[in-house]
Amino acid sequence: MAETILEVKNLKKYFKTKKGMLHALDDVSFSINQGETLGLVGESGCGKSTTGRAILRLHEPTSGEVLFRGTDVVKLNAAQMKEMRKKMQIVFQDPYSSLNPRLNIEELISEPLLVNKVYDNKKDLYNRVHEVMDIVGLERRLSTSYPHELDGGRRQRIGIARALSINPEFIVMDEPVSALDVSVQAQILNLMNQLKKDLGLTYLFISHNLSVVKHVSDRIAVMYLGKIVEMADYKDIFENPLHPYTQALLSAIPIPRLDVEKRQRIILEGDVPSPVNPPEGCRFCGRCRFRKEGCNKNEPKLVDVGNGHMVACHLVAGK
Repeated sequence: MAETILEVKNLKKYFKTKKGMLHALDDVSFSINQGETLGLVGESGCGKSTTGRAILRLHEPTSGEVLFRGTDVVKLNAAQMKEMRKKMQIVFQDPYSSLNPRLNIEELISEPLLVNKVYDNKKDLYNRVHEVMDIVGLERRLSTSYPHELDGGRRQRIGIARALSINPEFIVMDEPVSALDVSVQAQILNLMNQLKKDLGLTYLFISHNLSVVKHVSDRIAVMYLGKIVEMADYKDIFENPLHPYTQALLSAIPIPRLDVEKRQRIILEGDVPSPVNPPEGCRFCGRCRFRKEGCNKNEPKLVDVGNGHMVACHLVAGK
């Protein structure tokens, strides 16, 4: 049985705004096994990126637990958290804004190693920098180049190299290919899969693109308005989606073939409710075509309906 490397329990993150408390994350729980990729999907503003940042404490959680190999990350002090960051890293969405424009590639990749005092001499330091550049496919001739001189794919490779430089076990991939051209996306996704096999990495892969998530994930969690509404093996999600929101998301994926019958598109009615004042009961109720009496009063729990397929829906749980 696979070892659980990360366990998130009842994680909440609220932001104070002029209109009240914004419920970015509300009681989110899941676990990730060693060597697994969990894809986290949902529309913009649902709390995907906040989840990744709260796990790493780039946003301080309002409440809940984040257990990394049994250690609650939320309770660590600054010195302990610095040590923990050697094991938990992140690759950001925008490869340009996440890199210091005043540093060249060599300096950018060596920065995490210097901050964590991994090497005592420059020779070992730059040997590691060049080793990581080789791993992610960055030519050594680019060592003295600056981010503005490179294309998006190479910039993202720098971000991945920085994350890999201190040998982490777990990496949050926060929409790492959404700012890239399609051809470059494929290169980065293939690189991620190869690194996972070669280095035994574990990923939380955050994206709004279900086609991309399917390519890299072992399991997929679907998030809506700060809550996980469905979670299962990637095949189950695509072949047997149970939550009405997941069904609607999948119906929007274009099929790039003329010989395949077009998928019936599910058009959601209404707007996403405000996270400052989330509705009582099921948060998807106002947009659900299957809603019934009681859906707007009682909040559905995320329950296992068989084979590890978790869903939070009164319609499914009541069957």
